[in-house]
Amino acid sequence: MAQTKIETWLTDMDGVLVHEENPLPGAAEFIETLKKNKRRFLVLTNNPIYTPRDLSARLKNSGIEVPEENIWTSALATAEFVSDQIPRGSAYVIGEAGLTTALHEAGYVLSEADPDYVILGETRSFSFEQLTKACRLILRGSRFICTNPDPTGPTDEGIVPAAGSVAQLIATATNQQPYFIGKPNPVMFRTALNRVHGHSETSAMIGDRMDTDVIAGVEAGLHTFLVLSGITQKEEITRFPYRPGMVVNGIGDLLPIAKDGRYDPDTFAGRIRVDHAQQGTDGEAAASGSGIHLFG
Repeated sequence: MAQTKIETWLTDMDGVLVHEENPLPGAAEFIETLKKNKRRFLVLTNNPIYTPRDLSARLKNSGIEVPEENIWTSALATAEFVSDQIPRGSAYVIGEAGLTTALHEAGYVLSEADPDYVILGETRSFSFEQLTKACRLILRGSRFICTNPDPTGPTDEGIVPAAGSVAQLIATATNQQPYFIGKPNPVMFRTALNRVHGHSETSAMIGDRMDTDVIAGVEAGLHTFLVLSGITQKEEITRFPYRPGMVVNGIGDLLPIAKDGRYDPDTFAGRIRVDHAQQGTDGEAAASGSGIHLFG
């Protein structure tokens, strides 16, 4: 098989680079390899709460150096989308600094007076007053957008309702479904690729979830890598009607591709060895003794 060329990398953050702010094995080395070899890359996150500067600082505290210009959030993608649709428009926003800052920088005015959009993001404290205002504005004609479809978010105490769940509350009250911007909407990936001047045929997505990262990468025409260091487990993969291009134990397994900028799927598995890989029980082909699992 001919070598596959990878010039641009998109990678998820939680479950790929970090887990609860703890760095995952190989994450810092992978990012440094991309920078050393001048690879184009962006770290993607559906979390619209923080600005890229905030996230860069949080990653640095975890030992991973990612410049803020290499971080792409659902808030930034949302701001770019609405500014393309209605330049210098207005929006009623339920969200935190990551979203409001992105909208201001896109030339948007935050307003409660017949705004062009009602934009729902994540916030630490949804209020009944905010939700009521959003419903009434939507019923008066404002367009309904949500930064991300995630129904829950993680905390140290357990899950909390996230924007996707709150969006359904508003949708039920108004009979208007939101347009979701974040993963798995390919808009998130297309805006990211445009930002780094990447092309789908030579770009790759690394993620830990089949239902967001991989499906969005597939629909956007990217090469897809699923890491087993996050949400989706190996035995769950065959339940989905689509497949990642390759499955690896963690992002550290992809260091040779980050360095070389190309790989051969037929021979790559033999170059990376780990001790704990086992033959799958659900039909996937697992390279014996390797951290790489290939699908034909």
